[in-house]
Amino acid sequence: MDLNILAGAIMIAFAALGAAIGNSNLFAKYIEGIARQPESQNKLFGQTMILFGLIEALPIIGVALGILLLFGVI
Repeated sequence: MDLNILAGAIMIAFAALGAAIGNSNLFAKYIEGIARQPESQNKLFGQTMILFGLIEALPIIGVALGILLLFGVI
């Protein structure tokens, strides 16, 4: 078995797993914050969307590199 294929598959799997865990923690805290202080919903929503974009940036890069490894470009 070619190690590039294995490395690419592991990289894509862990990128998806990391994004899922990060997003679930982020939105759990967002809902908890709204439950504690409903008047700060607009501020929390903006901050949550910024953090959502930052959390999603790394898995997107990981998936791109994993695809490059799968197809043997790297």
